[in-house]
Amino acid sequence: MLKKEIIESGEKMITYPVLTKPVKIGVTAPSAGLHFDQYSLLERAIGKLTQKGYKLEVGNTCWTQFKAKSAPAKVRAAELNLMLHDDSIQIIFPPWGGELLIEILEFVDFNLKKPKWILGYSDTSVLLLAMTLKTGLATAHGTNLVDLRGELSDPTTAKWEEVLHTNQGEEVIQYPSEKYQLFWQHDYETDWIYHLTEPTKWKTISNQPMYIKGRLLGGCIDVIRHIIGTAYGDVQNFQTHFINNEPIIWYFENCELNVTDLRRSLVQMKLAGWFDNCSGILFGRSAANEKMGDYHVMDVYLELAEELNIPIAYDIDCGHMPPQLTFVNGAYAEIRVYHTGGSMVLQKFI
Repeated sequence: MLKKEIIESGEKMITYPVLTKPVKIGVTAPSAGLHFDQYSLLERAIGKLTQKGYKLEVGNTCWTQFKAKSAPAKVRAAELNLMLHDDSIQIIFPPWGGELLIEILEFVDFNLKKPKWILGYSDTSVLLLAMTLKTGLATAHGTNLVDLRGELSDPTTAKWEEVLHTNQGEEVIQYPSEKYQLFWQHDYETDWIYHLTEPTKWKTISNQPMYIKGRLLGGCIDVIRHIIGTAYGDVQNFQTHFINNEPIIWYFENCELNVTDLRRSLVQMKLAGWFDNCSGILFGRSAANEKMGDYHVMDVYLELAEELNIPIAYDIDCGHMPPQLTFVNGAYAEIRVYHTGGSMVLQKFI
């Protein structure tokens, strides 16, 4: 169905926030805040964005961390709600992820008067996916704020700005990184913060070129799996009411799951109907995916591809082995992975 026909039929559509300069960023910690000895990480990131002309409003939750969270659920939600409904704030940008963002969902006011971007990954992806599924608001799965504190920013990470400045009706293209980070060295930073040493190559399980198209949805599988069966994880309603039953491209990253837990999570998603009308799946690089006996992560990917009869790519730029692309939940996308190693992600804000 064409865009005009959708509007005339009364169907809802994906809403893309529009940025106008000067851009004001609201920094709040809906999951984890920072301990005192970590303050400099956020302070340096704030300084870098301020130098670039952004205005920032930093919430109190960013500076506290106790019992695996920045603050009690209602306190975190209240601060987030204030920023969501502050028309002067155009981007919500948590310092990083955490563990227990899911606690705040029941207290979040999803009825936004003015659309705004929410950007992040890890535990933040729970909020991103829930917001898009419930409201049709596009959200951005990309860099964390503290990872912008470096003197420089690698081209893949830096793309977040161009993506968020893309307007409705426009498109943006991203390519794989040249190199990625194999492991974290928090006590030693480069000018880019990351240690990009390993050559990047996106792969397909068929070892053949892959071309898929559909609407993007995804996040950190460790945490987004927990909204299955809740009012915040209704994929079927999203497909029907916001994307006119277009196919979905899922992207996932695994932070800590071993392969059997990953398999259980994917089967649960399948049984819940999350993979109905799915055109393909992208899996990010992972330092987890620990094998169980002779059961490997490739077995998981191959079984899922056979069950769903869809193409699957893996080792993409997404998640806890940076850098990562900025994937926009709800955006129309065309993904190309070539056997030569070249790949492309085209996102259209339609």
